[in-house]
Amino acid sequence: MVPGRSSVKMMKQYVASKKGGPFQLATAPYPTPGPDEVCIRSRAVGLNPLDWKNLYYGEMVKTWPEVFGIDAAGVIEVVGANVTALKAGDAVVSLAGHGGRAGAFQDVATVPAHFASKKPSAWTFEQAASVPICYLTAAAAVTKGLGVPLPYLVEAQKAAQKAAQKASGNLDEEVRDPLSPNIGIDNSSSICSVLVVGGSSGVGSSAVQLLRIALPSATILTTNSPKHNAHVTGLGATTCIDRSNPKLVEAVKAASPDGKGVDAIIDAVAGAAEKPDLFDVLRKDGPRLYSQVFTGDKIAVPEGVVGTPVFGRMTFQTPGGMNAMSKLVDLVEEGSFKLPLQVEVVGKGLDGIGPGLEKLKAGVSGTKYVVSL
Repeated sequence: MVPGRSSVKMMKQYVASKKGGPFQLATAPYPTPGPDEVCIRSRAVGLNPLDWKNLYYGEMVKTWPEVFGIDAAGVIEVVGANVTALKAGDAVVSLAGHGGRAGAFQDVATVPAHFASKKPSAWTFEQAASVPICYLTAAAAVTKGLGVPLPYLVEAQKAAQKAAQKASGNLDEEVRDPLSPNIGIDNSSSICSVLVVGGSSGVGSSAVQLLRIALPSATILTTNSPKHNAHVTGLGATTCIDRSNPKLVEAVKAASPDGKGVDAIIDAVAGAAEKPDLFDVLRKDGPRLYSQVFTGDKIAVPEGVVGTPVFGRMTFQTPGGMNAMSKLVDLVEEGSFKLPLQVEVVGKGLDGIGPGLEKLKAGVSGTKYVVSL
């Protein structure tokens, strides 16, 4: 070691110095994972509205300076003592945290192991980094917002219960049904039609695919720009309706199975904040469910409508939800889940993140911006 030089291993972070910025490159000690964590060297990061909202409004920031970023893809460098499903050298896609050592905008992010999944071989790191928060939020919108279980998570829950049963030696004990009321609810039988507001958004396009998995025979309607119709129907939507249609409610009802409206709404873009009459698309004799993806917008849910705000991490609280990320690679490889958005690389290196966020803030449709690292 050179005299006077520290032997502590360091890494770079892209830090928001204060509310409103600017971003600055900083150095920090290389992290040590906890027993259930993994350290991921990011190869690409996804840019999300929450990132610029954090920068300009401090949306979810407790202290400054802070490291943002909630979508990442890269290679695992270190795993905690309890981690067995992943190992150093694995290429992964991962949800990141809301700041600190878990934020994506740094050389190495340290996250709980269940945030990460092996990267589908068909996806580049840039494509993989476009997916985690969209996929997890959509899963929460379906499971927590509508009360519709995702079959692959139910099966994962059953498998985990059987493994625990075998490990305990109680082989004759009946495995508890994951759909029983004390574990989760199941509204599948009461939902035959769903409107996804913002069907061409990342969350909306993901929700269409997960709804098609959970409710194979359902009518899935979406609102979006007509230029995205082919993409959204290709993901499983039944009919797309122009989001700018001045008679949107009437158009949705006309496209519903019997012309009376839909059973449920997944609002991926806070559409009801701008169009309060959107709730009129819910049929009078249906369950009248409204799954509201959290965006920070205030939405007045009318009496008689069951509204549930949802966000991505809620998926981990559902039956089998701790396996949501690890099962993503299976969905991709079997063809059940496709990239929800087109991917555009808007920068290279950590210092490409700031300009990329400004481009995102200016507006984008049907495309996810990512930065290669």
